[in-house]
Amino acid sequence: MPACGQLVGSIYRFPSLEHFQMTVTLGSRSELFQVGKALRRKTPREGHADLKGSMSRNAVAILAESDPHRVPELVPERYARMTLNPFAFLRGAAAVMATDLAAQPVAGIPVQAGGDSHLMNFGAFVSPEDNILFDVNDFDETLPGVDFTVDLKRLAASVAVAASAAGTNKKQARAVAAATVKAYRTHISALAKLSPLEIWHSRIDLEQEIKQIGNSGLRRQLVGVIAKARGEGLAKDDNFPHLVSGDNPKIVDKPPTIFHLDPKADARHRLGVERVFAAYRKGLNPNRQRLLDRFTMKDLAFKAVGVGSVGTFCCVALFMTGDNEPLFLQVKQAQRSVLERLGGKLTYKGNQGRRVVEGQQMMQAAGDIFLGATQDDATGRQFYVRTLKSRRLGAVSEISEGEALSDYAKLCGRTLARAHARSGDPAAIAGYSGKSDALDDAIASFATAYADQTSADHAALVKAKGTKPTATKKAKAA
Repeated sequence: MPACGQLVGSIYRFPSLEHFQMTVTLGSRSELFQVGKALRRKTPREGHADLKGSMSRNAVAILAESDPHRVPELVPERYARMTLNPFAFLRGAAAVMATDLAAQPVAGIPVQAGGDSHLMNFGAFVSPEDNILFDVNDFDETLPGVDFTVDLKRLAASVAVAASAAGTNKKQARAVAAATVKAYRTHISALAKLSPLEIWHSRIDLEQEIKQIGNSGLRRQLVGVIAKARGEGLAKDDNFPHLVSGDNPKIVDKPPTIFHLDPKADARHRLGVERVFAAYRKGLNPNRQRLLDRFTMKDLAFKAVGVGSVGTFCCVALFMTGDNEPLFLQVKQAQRSVLERLGGKLTYKGNQGRRVVEGQQMMQAAGDIFLGATQDDATGRQFYVRTLKSRRLGAVSEISEGEALSDYAKLCGRTLARAHARSGDPAAIAGYSGKSDALDDAIASFATAYADQTSADHAALVKAKGTKPTATKKAKAA
């Protein structure tokens, strides 16, 4: 059996990602299962239960580190969204949690991590084959060579926070978090029996998954998600751009979500549109270039997105054919991944937009045909470009109660397992995770503790910003 790695302090890491990839290449599935199982001796599964490290770190100060790199007018909007409740806070605090995860034990099995596997960062979209797939849909923080437990703990913590925000007691919140980890563990075990090609082609078909959903309300909501993914009902979706048609079609302003910036007001609002899109087009494959050339750019509007991303430079470009058929492309600024806070050699050298593109291509089951990277030399900003999709699930309060939250969280757990299996080795992960509920129970304990910490951090932010939290038992999607 090849060497498994080395123990550094209380955190187990492979000497390098290349070392593990060599192990994956040389080992059979049964051998890799035993490699994963042997890692339990270095980092027992029960060791993931405690929230380690100093929680006296200043979460508000960590959040403020990125403020100078954001559009200044939108920084208050970012904090307004995060002070709404602990669930919204956690969604925007990926940097804070990455700082905390650096002190937690890891199993020693690297994957391409999504980096922000929050409950709200999963969604539905239409594949090029016209299938409705459910998948990870946020890759701003993606990074290769990260332990699989990092994403899993982020997901479980978001589930516990969502349950707590909905008024669920700690025992119930912990049970839902454990069920999420179990869904990940059982699906990774099933994938471990497949060939690499079968894993690569595996999908989470949402129309099939609905049949496994026990909650009728969630089933109805997911049917609505499918309709939106096919482009139906977008006129009612304030999160998706609307058009002013006519001789000069343009995007309708819907502040504070979608609006036009005055490029003369501040140099930080400017974008060298021609240069940025020329560099983007150059990086596409010739067949994609030919397709893009059938469209002409007509308008560009700023779009405030998510919670953690609010204030980063993000815009929507409207392209039209000669027959006035629209194409919306999202151009989003890419900064360094918060997962670099985990330490070691976890850094990405090169265009950060390319990092996002590579991570999405590695983890998603079906690629966006217009996915690409570019940069603005004048400002130094780096971007990734993708087709703008409507994947809005709706207020999390609609899925945060009992069976609905549990069903949805388990769907996210299975989806994360499929995404990890494309870059990591599912046999090794299955060997480490095992058949018992030891890992489920441990990470659920961590998630419950982190939910308490998130509440404290949220309260600190509310105090620092002089605002009052929303008086509701139910979390709302931000």
